[in-house]
Amino acid sequence: MRNVDEDTITQIVLASQAGTQGPRFKQIMTSVVQHLHALARDVELTEDELYQGIQFLTDVGHITDDKRQEFILLSDTLGLSMLVTALNSRKPAGCTESTVFGPFFVANAPRYENGDDVANGAKGEPCFVSGRVTGLAGEPVPNARIEVWQADSAGFYDVQYDGATADQGRGTLRSLEDGSFHFRSITAVAYPIPYDGPVGRMLEALGRHPWRPAHLHFMIEAPGYERLITHVFRAGDQYLDSDAVFGVRSSLIADWRHHEPGKAPDGTNIDTPFSTLDFTFVLNRAAIVAPRQSDQGGASESRAAAGNWRMD
Repeated sequence: MRNVDEDTITQIVLASQAGTQGPRFKQIMTSVVQHLHALARDVELTEDELYQGIQFLTDVGHITDDKRQEFILLSDTLGLSMLVTALNSRKPAGCTESTVFGPFFVANAPRYENGDDVANGAKGEPCFVSGRVTGLAGEPVPNARIEVWQADSAGFYDVQYDGATADQGRGTLRSLEDGSFHFRSITAVAYPIPYDGPVGRMLEALGRHPWRPAHLHFMIEAPGYERLITHVFRAGDQYLDSDAVFGVRSSLIADWRHHEPGKAPDGTNIDTPFSTLDFTFVLNRAAIVAPRQSDQGGASESRAAAGNWRMD
């Protein structure tokens, strides 16, 4: 180990890891060392460039907190998040595809009944969302836990506002006996990921924009089925082919139908334009699914408005 040089360093480091606990950890760390060393050799990395990279990662850590996850943004914008999602969510044809989780999910979002307004005061054009949760054979999936979250018309999630105390544009509800669900929210709009930090500076240096196409986040869980984490993207958005986090899949693009002021799907009269979205989520069967420890029960979910909201 005393005669370390550019030709021997990689094998010496790998030999030092011989006592690594756990075969999977050893496999990953072996690959990390090999690829990092290969990168340095390939570009003939200078000492200044190494320290610049270390400072960049330090800056990413400094700006990360319980409301902003800059490391997820970094992973997303480098395509790593989408690659790992694709590797871990292979499904039979016909199942709804997965996409990136994103950095703005918040646990323990408020519970809502079907028909409620999950916007909870978030700014934006009213939108009425309906759909169904089914299995691959078309069977309805009742009592599925549906979690939804989105940005407001200014392009911000609730947690991005200083001093925010209320959950807005996010919540959970349960599918009804026929697998249907419906709720009110706001129309999705395109927005930029946070670009005032190190990831934003990286994108600028790469000549890339920070914009994401308009979308609504969904996470759906039901016993006997694989958990689904996905978006529904708004058709016609200018950023569908240049999503900053590479999350768009053609099967997830849907129409937000525009409506002039008048009678809404829930029977109320609205004096502003509004939109409607209808989307069916198809879950993949799972051999074993561990139940969630939170939000169990759900049996009291309202069944009074079991019909889907649709505007023909």
